[in-house]
This record gives sequence, structure tokens and C-alpha cells, in this order.
Amino acid sequence: MTEILREIGMIARALDSISNIEFKELELTKGQYLYLVRICENPGIIQEQLLELIKVDRSTATRAIQKLELNGFIEKKPDTENKKIKRLFPSEKGKEAYPFIKRENEHSNHVALEGFTETEAELAACLLRRIRKNIEKDWESVKKGQKRHY
Repeated sequence: MTEILREIGMIARALDSISNIEFKELELTKGQYLYLVRICENPGIIQEQLLELIKVDRSTATRAIQKLELNGFIEKKPDTENKKIKRLFPSEKGKEAYPFIKRENEHSNHVALEGFTETEAELAACLLRRIRKNIEKDWESVKKGQKRHY
């Protein structure tokens, strides 16, 4: 069987490492940029929606969100209809960091697809989306406490 997940894992870890180094100057650490980008792209998002977008557990997201708020990148605001719900918004500092993060992402995407034709790049994106959707089924199941059968 083809070991595609090892390749995907190595790519993800390399890009995460690069980003963590490059974003130190913004005072962002350990993957916080992922949360900040999604909050900037979806102002007013609630934590549960953010978990679904990033595919992380609640405790991991809670720690990252608390650090982003503590460091002034985001703000939590109560929902206008349900005060128990906290909505996440980028602060001015978060909005200023966003373009730099987006440029890094675009550069990394360009590097990753170097030498690919447009058709190959589209095919790779399509195949990766299919892989993600397959994995999401197990992620949802395990997240709800179910066991996978090997």
C-alpha cells in the first residue's frame, strides 16, 4: 500500500516548523497562526466551528485561543442573542498580522507546486480533498468516542 500519510505528515510538519520560526517575529507560537487566519477569515466564529475547520480537540483549541486573546491577537465578544456564546474576532493586532501570514501561505503553496502544471496542481488539490473527506469520517467517529476497527 502506498504510504501517502507519511508524505502528508512530513509536509505538514515541515511547513508547521517553517511557520513557527517565521511567525516568531509576530509573537505567534506553536500553530497559533492557523487559528488567527481562520478567525480573520470568519470574524464572529464560535469555538465549535473553529474546531471543525482546523480539526483539533477542544482543549487544544481552548489553549490556543486563550493565548491569542492574552497576546492581543483576538477578542471574545458575547453573542447578541445568547450571552453564553462567545464569538471570536480579530483585534487590530490580529488584522495587521493576517496579510503577512497569508503571504507566507501563498509562498509556501507556490513552492509546493513548483514544476506542476495547472492541471497537475488541480488534480493534487482534488485528490487531497478526497483524502481529507475520507479521514474526516473517522475523525468524527473517534471524536464521538467510537473505536475504529483495524
